Amino acid sequence: MPNLQTFDKRVLTMTSRDIAELVESRHDDTKRSIERLAERGVIELPPLAEIPTATKPVQVYVFSGEQGKRDSIVVVAQLSPEFTARLVDRWQELEAQVAKPALPDFSNPAEAARAWAAQYEQRLALAAKVAEDAPKVEFYHDVTGSDNAIDMATVAKVLNRGIGRNRLFAFLRDEGVLDSRNAPYQRFIDMGWFRQVETKWQKPNGDWQIGIKTVVFQKGVEGIARLLDKKEAA
Repeated sequence: MPNLQTFDKRVLTMTSRDIAELVESRHDDTKRSIERLAERGVIELPPLAEIPTATKPVQVYVFSGEQGKRDSIVVVAQLSPEFTARLVDRWQELEAQVAKPALPDFSNPAEAARAWAAQYEQRLALAAKVAEDAPKVEFYHDVTGSDNAIDMATVAKVLNRGIGRNRLFAFLRDEGVLDSRNAPYQRFIDMGWFRQVETKWQKPNGDWQIGIKTVVFQKGVEGIARLLDKKEAA
């Protein structure tokens, strides 16, 4: 029986159930993703709490504080990168609800000036925070235009197994997932793991080169993780 904790209502929190609703995913799938990321040391495993529902109590993971905020962003970026901005907005809504500062007296020039200065500083701090956190969800920004798929270099970073893009390609070739050209076999495309997209780049001489790039969907990331788990357990 896991240890359940209670939380101060004044502390900002977000539960695994909140995240599941946010990314339109099943709660049990969200919890498994949290546990998998924690096992790999990507995030800290948040404490469990029990919340009442219309039928029976449900156990949820609770993210709180700066660490919880950071880890929840990583979880959402893993589950559905396109919802990362929505999660950040939700945290800001929670913070605004708690803060609710008294409105300054704008008829007082000095107080009004301080209020505008404080708001400006907050915006600068938020922009700096976004820039600082960007590498933590780097693969979100590496999404292609192919229905939320990411490239293999980003998959290697997300899985955090100590192998880079080239070694991951080699592993998938050995496992019979990719062919010698690093293109996925059709059955893995049919399973929803991969998609091949057309890319183009400009050569130094100014000519344009067209190529085909393999990108990975969320199902593919999870499937590759299972193959690596099986390999490590062997």
